[in-house]
Amino acid sequence: MGNTLLEREKDHPQEVVSENNGRRIVIMDSARWVDERNTERDVVLPASYIGVLPARMCAIHRPRGVIGHDACVGKDGAGIAGLWYLEALGIPAATADGMTVEMGNGRDLHDSGIISHVNYHAERLGVSVGMAVRAAAELLRDGEPVDTAVGNKIRREIYEELPDGRRVVVTDSIVWALPEDAGRSVMVTAGHTGRSGAKFLIEAHPWAFICHDGGKSKNDSGIVGLRTAEEAGLAGACIDGETAPIGDAFRGYREGLISACNGPARERGVSVGMPVAVAAHFLLVGGR
Repeated sequence: MGNTLLEREKDHPQEVVSENNGRRIVIMDSARWVDERNTERDVVLPASYIGVLPARMCAIHRPRGVIGHDACVGKDGAGIAGLWYLEALGIPAATADGMTVEMGNGRDLHDSGIISHVNYHAERLGVSVGMAVRAAAELLRDGEPVDTAVGNKIRREIYEELPDGRRVVVTDSIVWALPEDAGRSVMVTAGHTGRSGAKFLIEAHPWAFICHDGGKSKNDSGIVGLRTAEEAGLAGACIDGETAPIGDAFRGYREGLISACNGPARERGVSVGMPVAVAAHFLLVGGR
């Protein structure tokens, strides 16, 4: 084992670029070079893509965090698919924009990289898209990960609120609506607006809603809940799946466009092609 480790240290070089209270940021040119030298004290920055295969190479050593290259994302999101593999294991992880970082150059990753994608655990530690990799690595090094157990990770934020208490609430699924949202909140979520989604909407009975269209799908089944909701007196609209990913309400709110809406939503000023944030505002202020 000792000789093997020495061989790896020679053939698979790593560089510690910073240290704080025994915690380290370590750069290397490949995920294959993450090894037994790296433990829960280390945030590793391998200049490999963070697909599932490189993520496995990192995860077996249980590092404190991982930041790698996004390979410009690519077909089927393969360049970043490992972010959610690592998320399921409780490991904070992010990727750098491939146009800001050379592939296979750990030093360039650390010095020049700009964050392009993050998983839940990294996001909770303050890492965000557009941040310098160097700053993101320090957050992963110095922060204390929370809620790393397997299970639901509930994100919920209030984005706009009126004096009468009505507000826009962004959360990833309508199933996470609270009793206090009934008749009060415009729920911007990222689940589909199909038949089962409509049942959850009616149970929650928010002031209004915006959900995802699921690509609309066969027989417009991804948006059929709009009609059901209208019959129940709910104003609602859908996020265009070509503009924001299903399951991420926060990107839906920031980046999405409306692909469909029902009659009560149109009466409040919502229209197809409108930014989701604008539609949410119209749903909030209209109806009274």
